[in-house]
Formats: sequence, C-alpha cells, structure tokens
Amino acid sequence: MDDPQESFPRQYARTRRFTCGAPRDFRVADDGSRVLFLRSGAGDDPVHALWLLDPATGHERVVADPTDLGSDDPALLPDAERARRERFRESGSGIVAYDALGDLSRACFVLDGRVFLVEVPDPATGGDVLVAELECTGDAVDPRIRPDGASVTYVSGPSLRITGSGGDRRLIGGVSPTVSWGSAEFLAAEEMGRSRGHWWSPDGDHLLVARVDVAPVAEWWISSPVDPSSPPRAIRYPAAGTANAEVGLSVVGLDGATTAVDWSAGGSLEYLTDVSWTTGGPPLVVAQSRDQRTVVVWEVDPVSGAVSERHRMIDDHWVDLVPGALRWWDGALVTVEPREGTIRLVVDGLAVSPDGLHVRSVVGIDGDAVVVRASTDPTDVDLVRVRRDGTVQPVATGGGIHSGAVGGGVTVVSSTGLEGSTTTVWPGGHEVASYVEEPVVHPEPTFHVVGDRGLRSAVLVPEGHDGSPLPVLVDPYGGPHAQRVQRARSQFLTSQWFADQGFAVVVVDGRGTPGRGPSWERTVHGDLAGPVLEDQVDALQALAAVDRRLDLGRVAIRGWSFGGYLAALAVLRRPDVFHAAVAGAPVTDWRLYDTHYTERYLGDPATEPENYARTDLCVEAAWLERPLLLVHGLADDNVLAAHTLQLSRALLEAGRPHRVLPLSGVTHMTPQVDVAENLLRVQLEFLREALGLPGSDPN
Repeated sequence: MDDPQESFPRQYARTRRFTCGAPRDFRVADDGSRVLFLRSGAGDDPVHALWLLDPATGHERVVADPTDLGSDDPALLPDAERARRERFRESGSGIVAYDALGDLSRACFVLDGRVFLVEVPDPATGGDVLVAELECTGDAVDPRIRPDGASVTYVSGPSLRITGSGGDRRLIGGVSPTVSWGSAEFLAAEEMGRSRGHWWSPDGDHLLVARVDVAPVAEWWISSPVDPSSPPRAIRYPAAGTANAEVGLSVVGLDGATTAVDWSAGGSLEYLTDVSWTTGGPPLVVAQSRDQRTVVVWEVDPVSGAVSERHRMIDDHWVDLVPGALRWWDGALVTVEPREGTIRLVVDGLAVSPDGLHVRSVVGIDGDAVVVRASTDPTDVDLVRVRRDGTVQPVATGGGIHSGAVGGGVTVVSSTGLEGSTTTVWPGGHEVASYVEEPVVHPEPTFHVVGDRGLRSAVLVPEGHDGSPLPVLVDPYGGPHAQRVQRARSQFLTSQWFADQGFAVVVVDGRGTPGRGPSWERTVHGDLAGPVLEDQVDALQALAAVDRRLDLGRVAIRGWSFGGYLAALAVLRRPDVFHAAVAGAPVTDWRLYDTHYTERYLGDPATEPENYARTDLCVEAAWLERPLLLVHGLADDNVLAAHTLQLSRALLEAGRPHRVLPLSGVTHMTPQVDVAENLLRVQLEFLREALGLPGSDPN
C-alpha cells in the first residue's frame, strides 16, 4: 500500500523503479480469442505471473502463478538465465518471459530452470487451466513451444534440448566447451535486440538453430573483491577492434541431422541480426557487415540450406536494426529504412509510410495494415496503422509514449503520459488492471525547443517554487538509442525528486538521440563527445537566457552509462559551465566497449584511431578541476568496472582529487533495494557539498 510519508528513494527502490504491478509483455491470439500478459501482484512485488484476458469482456484470470508452482528461489536461478535477464535489464522475477502458440491455446515458460507447459482455456467457453511441469535438466533457459503444442525446446548449457510427449533429450550440442547451440550470443542480446537462438518451422519438423563459438573472443575476468575466497568469473567480451564470436546457422531436424545455412556471404557479413520462420513465406535471415553499412535479407531453402538475396540496405554511416521490422505481409517483405530523410516503412522495396513520420518499430500486422510505433514529434511515440496505399490511421497518438500488441482484430494499447500509464483492450475499451503504486513525487516538467538545432529540453523545479534562482542539475542520458525528453511521467520521477531537493533540473536530448530522423542520429558518427556535450551546453545557456530561475554559477551534472560518460566529459572539458559531476557506470575508453555498439559510431580503432583518441576520457584526466564522483558496479559485465578504475588511475597520476564509489555485487542495473535507495541519497549529498549548498533531510 502507498505510504504518503515514505521517501521517494525508498519507494523508487522498493517498487523497482515503479515497474512492479505493471501489466506487460502482451500477446494477442491471431484469431483474437485471447490475450496473455505478465503482471506481478502488487506495486512492490517483483514476482510476475502469467495472466489471461478475455477481449470480449475484459475479464482477467491467472494462468500460472510461481507461488503455486514451488518456484522463484533466486539461489536456483541458472547462470544463463541470470545473464539473459541482465542483457534485458530485467529486474523482476517469477515468470519474466514466455512463448506461446499463435492462437495462445498453449504457452510455455521456465521457473528456476524448470520447464512448464500450460493449457490455456478459451475465455468464451471457460474451463480449467492445466499447468504441467515437463522433464528437463534443471537449468533450462529460453523455452520455445513446438507448433503442435506437444513439445518444448530449451537451452541447457551448450546444448539445445527438446522435452514433452517424447520425454527429454538432447537435440544438438554439448561437444566443445566453447560452442553453444540455440542461444543468442552476448552482442545479439545486448546490442542487436535478438534475444533468441532457435526458431521452429511452421510444421514443427525442423528448427533453425544458431551455433556460437566464443573461442576467438578475448577472455576477461570479473572478481568479487568483498569475498577474496571467491574465484574470478570468466566472461568472453568482444571489445572494439577485437574478434567476435563465430556465429553459424543450421537447419536441424528432430533426429539431430543438420544442414548448414551460409548466411555470411563467405565471411563478408559478420553479424546474424535476425531470423524469421513463419507461415507467410520461406525462412528469412538478416545479416549485417562488420562495419554495419550493409544489411542483407536472405531467403533460405530449408532443404539445401542455400540462400538467395531478397533485399539489401546500404548506408554511408550505418544501417539501423529496427525492432519487429522483419516479416512477411501477404507474400511481400516488410522492412524499415531511411528514405529521403525519414525512417519509413518499406514493403517490397517501396516506401509506404509518409515523409516526416519516423517509424520506431513494427508492432505487427493486422488485416490490411501494419501497426507501427512512430513519431512526428520526438517527445511523443504514436501507435498507428499504415496501409499499402500509404494511408495512416491513428490508434493512439500524442501526449506521451504509446505501444501495443495486435491480432485477429484486437488491439492492446499501452500508453504512458505525464499523468501515468494505462493499458486498454480494443474493441470494447476494457482497461487492464495495474497495481503500480502512485509515486510520492509529482513531476511537472515544462518542455522547450531551444537553439538553432531545435534541441528538445525539459525543466523541472521544486513543487511550489517561488521563482528565485536555483542551482542547476543537468540530468541527461544524451546518447544514441535512448531519449529522456518525452511526455511520460516515468522519464522525470527521479529528476523531480532532485528538483524538490532545491534544484532546477534540466534534461536535454541532443544530437544522436532517436526520434528525429537518420541525419540527426548520424551527426555523432566519428565523435561521441563533441556534438553531444555541445548540445547540453547550448541548451542550458539558451534556457537560462529566458528562465531566471537557472543559476549558471552553480551547475552540476549526473548520469548513468552513456549519461555517466557525458557527465565526466562535461566537467573535464567545460569546467567553465559545469561545477560538479556524478558519473555512474561511465564508459571512459571506448576501446573497452563492445564491437557492435562502438564500431557503429567510431569505426575500427585500428583504422580510425583518431575517433577513439578524441573520445577517451583518460587522456583528459589532467584537465579535471571540478569535484567528480565516479560510481560503478563491480559485477558489471556490460560497462566493466575497468572503465572507472582506469580513469581513476589517470586522475591520480595527474594529481587530480576525485571520489570513487565501488558497488560490490552490483551489475549495470541496481536492483538491490538498499543500494538503489541509498545511491540516490549519496549523489544528493555529494552534489550539495560540491556546490556549497546547505544540507537537509531528503524526502
């Protein structure tokens, strides 16, 4: 229950950033008969159950509850599942993912490495839910249901196995210690949005299975300094300019027979970015070159394994991988790609969505239209239907971020605005119950478009502020793939809390951030530092010119991940503007970050070393003259703690005072409640001290 006296940091941590109790991961049956989704039972309950909703009536019922299945023991979670959740920043527990037949009559999931198969009743006729635990090895990850609904494949260590009516057996794999079958490699999951490594054929007789060999990838080590008796943990990390895992693809029969698919075009295409095998046409494979300037869509002959080129995309900088774009539509191929300055929906090579509507992702195909998430204003993400003749029909537009799921004439619309979030099932307008707690802070951002580049910005001040000058806290992410300036309450909860402690908080989306088209995103090519920092400075000064509440004599900046990099960069390069910084999990030397992300923007460090030199914080350590707090999780396997430690060493060698806060046992996320709560408080006190502000008890 909400406690109006509870502090925001505690509530923020306890509710896992207000994700507990939110309905999510909706799927609609292709005949419109059912809707499945995940939701935990309360605003501070991280344990998710699988739910069924009747689209006709809106009635909800539990399909599978982990508490009834004797599961959800964190100590029993397989390491592979723990790693999978880290890749997707999954802070929940219980049933956090599931697979299902197209009509949703059966579904499968894993709990603590155990495989479960569910018989889902038709809501119109009723009936009991049947949940069966299938025989398995006990370390199952990523279950995928066979199209007949009788069997489930799953990943167990390096092997792909199948269980169900014929018992549990290994299908393929388990021979070499560096080779795995059926799972997504690190880069695919972390950077490409490909979470899986095996796909059933529509008839259920074969699978396309990825083979991953990590032998070429450098072995790095993550230790636990608080427990010197614990051995270091080895990881294979493909740092920029180094070797990637070798990824193959084979058609695998139920007898284990394999036929190789030569999707890499003789090695010229290094990344396997997507695979699709549906009833709409032959199997499709998407491959991308190492420099990411070429993407090829192949059709696969499942008998011979031969491939034929169906579509090719080339860009002078890089080709974006758009979620959900690969699919058949009545025999035509759907893609998303830049055309005349707009990221457009393309069907068999013909752009069908209009200029100025930037497609963010493809939700699905329903009847005569493709349902997409798209923006005309970067502060909003709309949900619209696009027909082949270019007609655009709004589904949910304006005032925030909209997403959805479709099938059989039923549409689930999830909307997040400044007043909160709702999920509604149409037709009928049935609202899905949410148990998310009401935050004790109430963000009231004002939105601005400033400067010659039209920088989208937001300003937050203390509730009921009298208009007097305030110290400024710049609170960006600022880099590719993510936005902060959107009309959604969730984007500003922490910012408003800092504002309520006596700051004017400024949030800016500069060059490189999504939502404004390919040219805007590509302005950071070769330089992830200069344009990004310049936009923060320009927006801050433009806002202060029209808002006297912003005291530019007292300016701090904070951020995490890319935002942490930007925060450290700001006090190193522009101490005339920024007087203190908190840099959380910052990339400090891009040579230590992964190939697929880093080389997209900075190229190969062997051939374009100047790009890495101009973005390396360590070589600028001697420039520090402002207070800097570095924060890093020592168990982070995405941005390794080596980034912070190398910058700290460079600062010490240059004689520059700074602070380092190591977080033992913490990854790139901070799901631990006490850590997440007190990390906000520590940052606040550091900023107050650095700017010479009086302290008080934060609420």
